[in-house]
Amino acid sequence: MNAIRPTAFPAPRRTIKSAIHCTGVGLHSGRRTLLRLVPAEAGTGVVFRRIDLPGAPEVAALWDRAIESPLCTTLVENDVTVSTVEHLMAALAGSEIDDVVVEIDGPEVPIMDGSAAPFVFLIECAGAVELAQPRSAIRILKEVRVGDARSWAALRPGPAASFTFEIDFPHPVIRQQSFGVTLHNGTFKNQLSRARTFGFLHEVDRLRELGLARGGSLENAIVVAEDGILNEEGLRYTDEFVRHKIVDSIGDLYLAGAPILGRFEGYKSSHALSARLLRTLMTDPSAWAYDVMADSMMTPAWDSGPLAATA
Repeated sequence: MNAIRPTAFPAPRRTIKSAIHCTGVGLHSGRRTLLRLVPAEAGTGVVFRRIDLPGAPEVAALWDRAIESPLCTTLVENDVTVSTVEHLMAALAGSEIDDVVVEIDGPEVPIMDGSAAPFVFLIECAGAVELAQPRSAIRILKEVRVGDARSWAALRPGPAASFTFEIDFPHPVIRQQSFGVTLHNGTFKNQLSRARTFGFLHEVDRLRELGLARGGSLENAIVVAEDGILNEEGLRYTDEFVRHKIVDSIGDLYLAGAPILGRFEGYKSSHALSARLLRTLMTDPSAWAYDVMADSMMTPAWDSGPLAATA
C-alpha cells in the first residue's frame, strides 16, 4: 500500500449523524426496495449490507468488487451482489461521507428520480459528523488511460478533483455535449446532482427482453424518442445528458475507497471503462499515492508537489 504523508492540519473523516431510510424501485429489477443509511466507525468505508439474505452479508464498495457492466455499476463479494450503486456513491462522494453502512433488502439500489439528488437530500437530512481519523485521498501521479479512439477514460495529475466529459449521440436532442467541473464548495449538489439518467425509447423493448430496465419510467429517467424527449417537464439542464455522465463517473471512481485528487477525462465512456480505469490505476503503485486531506473542499493538505509512491 502506498504511504500516507502526515500533515499538521488534516481534515477528519465523516459519517452521517443519524440513521435514515428511503424506499424506491430498482431501475433494472423493477423490485421495490428499502435502503437505510447507518452511521459507521472511522475506517469502515462504504459497505453495503444485504439484510434480505441470511446472515446479512456485506459487500464493500471497492474497485476490486466491481464487475464491468455497460448499463450500471455492480458489486460482487462472495456471490452476493448489489447493483446500480453509482448514484448513491456519487452522492456520498459529493457530500464527503467517508464511512457509512448501506442496509438494503434487495439486490439493487433504488433509482429514485434517476439522479443523485434524492440521496444528497437523504444525507443532508441525516446530517454529518466528524470522526477522529484523518481523511485520506488518492493523488494521481501519472496518466492512466483505458479504451480506444472510439471511447476512452483517463486520470491525469492535477491539484484537485476535477471531472470533464464529452458525449456525442446522433440524435438532435443530444448530439455533442461537453462539461467540466471541479468538486468544491457544493458544486456537486448545485451543478450535477439533479442530472438524471437517460435512455432511448427504441431500446426499451430489447432491454426488457434481457431482464433490464423493468423499473424504468418517465418518473426516473429521461426517455428520448425519435423527435424529442417524452418527459413533460423537459430537461433540468440544457446539457443534462453529459452532466449525468459525470455523476456516474464520480460514483464509479469513489470505489477507489477515497476521493481522487487529479483530473478525470472521459470521452463517450461507460461504467465498464470506469471499472477498468480504476483497476488499471490501483494495480499500478507508481500511478498513485495517498494524501491527507486538508479541508472539506477536495484539496490536498500541502502544495509542495506529489508524494512519491512507496511499496
